[in-house]
Amino acid sequence: MPFPSRPEALAILTEHTQGDSLLKHAFAVEASMRHYATRYGADPEVWGVAGLLHDFDYERYPSLDDHPFRGAEILRARGMDEELIQTILSHADHTGVTRDTDMKKALFAVDELSGFVTAVALVRPSKSLNDLEPSSVKKKLKDRAFARNVSREDITLGAELIQLPLDEHIGNVIAALRGIGPTLGL
Repeated sequence: MPFPSRPEALAILTEHTQGDSLLKHAFAVEASMRHYATRYGADPEVWGVAGLLHDFDYERYPSLDDHPFRGAEILRARGMDEELIQTILSHADHTGVTRDTDMKKALFAVDELSGFVTAVALVRPSKSLNDLEPSSVKKKLKDRAFARNVSREDITLGAELIQLPLDEHIGNVIAALRGIGPTLGL
């Protein structure tokens, strides 16, 4: 079966996810994936769907024993494309799925960073992405008390995986998220 359309993916996401913050995270990762698809000459619809669905099972199945394995089972039961399923599985280290495609590498690279950039923008006086610079995000990365659950190592590894300097990668994610700022409450 081909990749689901965005409306189909959105229906799956909202069927399994009710929380506002997790929905916003899905939209942020989707936007970042679309941005990188364009840079790689890939289909933004396909990459966007992977971003939209990467954590769709997390609200119901937050344990590492379940996430993203349960999501993969749900998607397989619905006849979804195995490339999509493998991409979603690859975003989590504990699955053992190799990041051997540009889409898998990009999903890992943007996952933590998309959430972190959103968090940084939310604490700024402007609550906006329009005046956010990579240097401000890097400064917050050094503050271990800020968004302490975000893996700084994964953010750094993600930039290395897609072979970009961290500043450039952060700038790309900021640019991607600017297009959906109102959706993110920014």
